[in-house]
Amino acid sequence: MTDSVRVAAPRAASFTTYSPATGKPLAEHPVNGPEEVSRAVARARTVQAGWAALPASRRRDHLLRWKKALATDLDAVARTIAEETGKPVGDAALEVVLTLEHLDWAARNAGRVLRRRKVGTGLFTVHQRASLVHRPLGVVGVIGPWNYPLYTPMGSIGYALAAGNAVVFKPSELTPGTGVLLAELLDAAVPGHAGLLTTVTGAAPTGDALARSGVDKLAFTGSPGTARKVMAVCAETLTPFLAECGGKDAVIVTADADLEAAADAIVWGALSNAGQTCAGVERVYAVREIHAELCERVVERAGAPRPGGEAGSSYGPMTLPGQVAIVERHVTGAVSAGARALLGGPESVRAPYVAPVVLTGVPEDAAAMAEETFGPVVAINPVADVDEAVQRANASRYALGAAVFCRNGHTGAAIAARLRAGAVSVNSVLGFAAVPALPFGGSQDSGFGRIHGAEGLRAFTSVQSTTVQRFTPPIALTSFGVPAATRERAVRLARALHRRR
Repeated sequence: MTDSVRVAAPRAASFTTYSPATGKPLAEHPVNGPEEVSRAVARARTVQAGWAALPASRRRDHLLRWKKALATDLDAVARTIAEETGKPVGDAALEVVLTLEHLDWAARNAGRVLRRRKVGTGLFTVHQRASLVHRPLGVVGVIGPWNYPLYTPMGSIGYALAAGNAVVFKPSELTPGTGVLLAELLDAAVPGHAGLLTTVTGAAPTGDALARSGVDKLAFTGSPGTARKVMAVCAETLTPFLAECGGKDAVIVTADADLEAAADAIVWGALSNAGQTCAGVERVYAVREIHAELCERVVERAGAPRPGGEAGSSYGPMTLPGQVAIVERHVTGAVSAGARALLGGPESVRAPYVAPVVLTGVPEDAAAMAEETFGPVVAINPVADVDEAVQRANASRYALGAAVFCRNGHTGAAIAARLRAGAVSVNSVLGFAAVPALPFGGSQDSGFGRIHGAEGLRAFTSVQSTTVQRFTPPIALTSFGVPAATRERAVRLARALHRRR
């Protein structure tokens, strides 16, 4: 995930957002400094007490009311996303739909996942009744990205709210309007808990203020470099930190795979949202015997999509202007290092748009294979066999998502199990993103922690363990009044029992 800043010079503590497609101004937003952020957190903490006190069923009903409001105003939300990111309105609408699916799951399942549950006790604690419960953390800070300004942060926001927390949200300075609208819709849907979600706007200093504000956890989406800086701030106060930092996702294509289906999925995974997808397709490893045919099919399909800002365009511009230079550097560097451009090339980069680029024979140490490109570029390299494909896929310092195309689903799942990626799709790409019950996240430079699913709900709670003594034990080992001989008999008994196993 790449993040940066593109704002106008501050004027009376405000900044202007611009259309990535036309460069025209969209709106003015306040620059919220440390004082405003602290007030937002304090207010959220007050509101959260009442929210956490509600039965899970009441929180569910309120969140479903918010979901209904989002669905009702889907066109307005999608239009705001499209204006701020440059993506087609249809793509923005699908982002809203996917968000609704996750919010619905979180609202309906939080009570079941987080309710108190009993756990077994051992021989020497049979007199105790043991249980655990997941309790809300309090106020969760969320710093969101610009590429999916609704779906991605809602993986933290929706699940944190469902778990009983309040949220203070700092959207990307490129897409603040989406975050503002999101909070307004919640306040309107659940007026009795207004302020449960507060959006603060600004660039990096606002994010820094949120990290220092005393929130009980901070969930961040962005680049590994920025994540390290924010995590260092959180470390000063031991504030728990969750990081989703993008990927360099690989696709493995076996000799018996359905090449037509694989090519179709690869093209969509590489080009959708102008390639600005953290779990999108950037690397493909195809076994040598089908490599040439797969390349032909990918090139044929990738030649059809066209970027643009008009209706009917396949995808939009680079949302972040600085990303254009990164894409150009990766493509130019790959070709200079001996790669072949099967479709497009350096000439495909025409800011703010980048036409589809398909490369092959890219050296594994080239930036196009080692760094996150975050543009409509895909490299398809041949490998001797699946073992080599797995080795190359796992060699990346990123470990977010991956995909495997294989005739037999069971074989594909076995290959998937060998990959370090946090989420893998077999015979599709990004299949896991549409399944709310599945956790999402990675490791190494892709970050750590999980959103979505039961793990995503638990990520925004603290666990409290409780024991209740049911009766006085025959031998009370937690007392200074226990004779030494009694304690020694207990030790001998325990030793004898455990030596049998």
